Amino acid sequence: MADNYRDYNLTADQQAIKAKYPPLNKKYEYLDHTADVQLHAWGDTLEETFEQCAMAMFGYMTDTETVEPLDTIEVEAEGHDLPSLLYNFLNEWLYKFSADQFFIPREVKVLYIDRMRYKIRSIGRCDICWVKLWTLVGKKQTNLYFKYLFKVCRP
Repeated sequence: MADNYRDYNLTADQQAIKAKYPPLNKKYEYLDHTADVQLHAWGDTLEETFEQCAMAMFGYMTDTETVEPLDTIEVEAEGHDLPSLLYNFLNEWLYKFSADQFFIPREVKVLYIDRMRYKIRSIGRCDICWVKLWTLVGKKQTNLYFKYLFKVCRP
């Protein structure tokens, strides 16, 4: 298992926001991979597992605990089975990040999953923030690409 600590070089303002709210319940980890990052997320329900997958994706980009929850944005997605639903769900959240001024949620809440029609409705509590480009391994990153390989396990 990879070390999940990441140094984000937080500003004083970011540290103040982080201290203002209770810590987030993180049920995910990052696993080693030769070329990419693997996100391993879990939850007590399918809804919580989807929430944690989205937060793991955003948590890899930045410290989500520094986001002030001032606004709410809704995301809906659909698929033809559970893996495609998860793929489309994450893709819609990634689109929000790319299209909406680098939108980052502090938390994602799944409101409803239709397990027969494979539809999902969710919200993200966020601050619409102008985010500086992250420096990853000393190199400015301007494009984010995610490759998905899913395995949905049921108890």
